[in-house]
Amino acid sequence: MSAQCSSIKQQDHDGNLNFINTQETQWRDVPKEPIKYASKKDTIMVSGGLTIVQDKLMESAICSLGEKFVALPNPDFESFQTGKAYGNRGQCNPTYFTVGNLVKYLQNVRDEQGLTSKEIVERYIYLTAGGCGPCRFGMYITEYKKALRDAGFDGFRITSFEHDKGIFQGDDIEEQILNFTPRFFVTLVKSVVIGDIINILGYKMRPYEVVSGSVDIAIDECKNIASDAFIEHKSLIKAMWKCRRVLEEVKLNRIQPKAKVMVMGEFWAAMTQGDGNYNLHRFLEAEGAECIPQPIINRLMLSLWEAERELDRNAGLPNEDAKGVDFTHAKSKVLIKAGKMAVKTHFNLYAKAIGLHDFEIPNMDELSDLSKEFYTLDCEGGEGHLEVAHLLESIKHNIAHLVISIKPFGCMPSSAVSDGIQSLVTSRFPQANFLSVETSGEGAANFYSRVQMALFKAKQLAKEEFEEIPTPLSIPEKLNNYLYQPKNERAGTASQLLESIREH
Repeated sequence: MSAQCSSIKQQDHDGNLNFINTQETQWRDVPKEPIKYASKKDTIMVSGGLTIVQDKLMESAICSLGEKFVALPNPDFESFQTGKAYGNRGQCNPTYFTVGNLVKYLQNVRDEQGLTSKEIVERYIYLTAGGCGPCRFGMYITEYKKALRDAGFDGFRITSFEHDKGIFQGDDIEEQILNFTPRFFVTLVKSVVIGDIINILGYKMRPYEVVSGSVDIAIDECKNIASDAFIEHKSLIKAMWKCRRVLEEVKLNRIQPKAKVMVMGEFWAAMTQGDGNYNLHRFLEAEGAECIPQPIINRLMLSLWEAERELDRNAGLPNEDAKGVDFTHAKSKVLIKAGKMAVKTHFNLYAKAIGLHDFEIPNMDELSDLSKEFYTLDCEGGEGHLEVAHLLESIKHNIAHLVISIKPFGCMPSSAVSDGIQSLVTSRFPQANFLSVETSGEGAANFYSRVQMALFKAKQLAKEEFEEIPTPLSIPEKLNNYLYQPKNERAGTASQLLESIREH
């Protein structure tokens, strides 16, 4: 090797390679020193990563069960930077934001409350959803532990439940410091469902508020009412009725042609409300659009649908562990059906009480039939066939003027759909207004520019639709009441309202 080449990279150990394999270099998921963790009653559970309303309700719901639980703050750009500082390279946005948010929170506890890193490791435990798939989701827990170790919290406990295994998985979870009982999961689902309902109404009302910020104030009050109901073990249905009275006080002007935009895509990117998706929902509203969000209940119903389909697919396979007659399949089938019925029943009860009338829980069988021509139902990574189904549903039923699929940079499951399969869908249905966008954590200018270009067309469609319908000389008062939610073949809210009185 020439002297010039040798100067490019300095030789390790002067060319002596005897140091190889003398030290452990492989990652080991075990703390270096044994740790005496706090007792169950002194352990504090932390979690987060859903919407702002749902994180608050989840905190209240779990605390109502006697657990010590703290919901993490909404992840911001500083969380992203912290995640990149301590995480591996090449991870996706959700990993950096969620991992960094946990590390940042623990650092604040250490610096502001005066606890040592050792005390934090002993007292705190993090709860997250687990799972696998063709992406980094299956590596989240390892990423948490790696980042926590490098941030000085080696041995910090992470426990998880599987998002697709229902409410009877407590005995399968190794970390028994927490009470993962059916009651725990039912209460958790209730908090998520109520959060979905409040969020949906917020997105329906906010673009039409007369006084800027009035909807946010009302939504915040509803969040507190529901939170108190969990803590005080009061009727959640009565709490939703109280929320209805709060929301009715908000003044709206709904006779405005606004583009309706369905936001879907990778679960976290489409659901989060903050820097993780460049505040997409708020940006769209500021640009004069109304958002159709993808509530978490959609992902829950997909998980139940996938579990039932997997059960049917394996129905004929022998169970070597079975003793005598095997009732495993029938029992699992009943539990899944009961789970779906329970979710739908609770959702409809709470939705009716607060005044959400026009939202229908998606029929997963219909959506699968809609999309199976374009996307194999056996591909269950990410949102599976749902992204294709939502676009086709929007086209078929004229639900939105624009459909946006958002995902983290390099998201394998979602990119394969939105950048691949959806091009086939849009070629078959040229009337579709579809945009696929990615987030990387840095630089929002290009992102916003692409959204604005697609939104321009959506606004034109909304305006043309609105102008097709004659506007009456006097607007009935009920049109500006959020409780009046007519359904017809129009996409825009204002057009639906005018069409409804035209029909009569």
